Amino acid sequence: MKKEAKRVQAIPPYLFARIEKKIEEAKEKGVDIISLGIGDPDQPTPDFVIEKAQEEMHNRANHQYPSSVGMLSCRKAIADWYQKRFQVTLDPKTEVCVLIGSKEGIANINYCYVDPGDINLVPDPAYPVYSIGTMLAGGENYYMPLKEENGFLPDLQAIPEEIAKKAKILWINYPNNPTGAIVKPGFFAEVVAFAKKYDLLVCHDNAYSEMAYDGYLPPSFLETPGAKDVGIEFNSASKPFNMTGWRLGYAVGNKEVISTLARYKSNVDSGAFQAIQYAVAEALTDPKGQEAIEHMKHIYEERRNVLVGGLNQLGWSLPIPKATFYVWAPVPKGYTGESFAEALLEKAGVIITPGAGYGPNGDGYFRASLTIEKERMQEAIDRIKKAFGKFEF
Repeated sequence: MKKEAKRVQAIPPYLFARIEKKIEEAKEKGVDIISLGIGDPDQPTPDFVIEKAQEEMHNRANHQYPSSVGMLSCRKAIADWYQKRFQVTLDPKTEVCVLIGSKEGIANINYCYVDPGDINLVPDPAYPVYSIGTMLAGGENYYMPLKEENGFLPDLQAIPEEIAKKAKILWINYPNNPTGAIVKPGFFAEVVAFAKKYDLLVCHDNAYSEMAYDGYLPPSFLETPGAKDVGIEFNSASKPFNMTGWRLGYAVGNKEVISTLARYKSNVDSGAFQAIQYAVAEALTDPKGQEAIEHMKHIYEERRNVLVGGLNQLGWSLPIPKATFYVWAPVPKGYTGESFAEALLEKAGVIITPGAGYGPNGDGYFRASLTIEKERMQEAIDRIKKAFGKFEF
């Protein structure tokens, strides 16, 4: 058998694939697992969205190759939603590209702009695809530490001048996965100024824009004056409408960048199934879509309160996160992220995600997801309490 390409050899095992394997192994031993690991919504896709997809599946025109950039009607629905939600004006013909899930676009944009040896500025900790996409395209990652004392925002001024001058893409993501951090006023304006100074492409991952609580409404990067001159934003139907398996996301923003991404996509895929595009357009335009979002926010808010309240009773002093469906927490004294995750699995049958899986600066933390019923969430807390009592920090 031929040897794998070096780029593939360099790929670490995907974080969530390792978690899935641990869950499988524990279940084979008869352990009742409560998984707070993978951030995959547990609630169903809204009925009206499913019904629209079913209707369009019977339309023979939707059984042919779809446009790689997406149907204009779907792109218009996305643009209209951005106008209503963020007051951001987008030309659906030139500033919107439909993706087979935002993960696809996040990986592919690197092939559009990164040559071997180029540098991307990547947050640490972060969603692993930013760094792996860079690596697969032949680029090098310069990691920007996200520190708790800085609100988990990168310190752009700490990036060495010689690195900033060589860099191609600046990755940002707020509300943030894995930390749950939200953007502070003025930060996006700082990003725009930094990008203009060093001729950077900004890629903002806004997948959690609708998962926010206590009246907080996350902004779009594109709301910031000048943002469209330097960047694009990724978003998705996965989180707000519980459609992770449907694979429908989109990139919006700078028309030259969108055109380049669409040109690349036209050579590597044939676009998203049109029935799904119709369904997502329905979710974005029908008032029932916003009702579904509000319903999910209420569910996650309740779960968040159970989890954070429970952990705080066990010794943590966690603030209440205002966005995402994750809780990011330090590990107790005497543990690493890996050893704490192993201990919870072995002694309590509870799965968490070690923070180091998101980058070296995630070490010493873990991520817990809110994508299980609040009763099971409480059971997880009770199991941990029974197995360990209170923790020291």
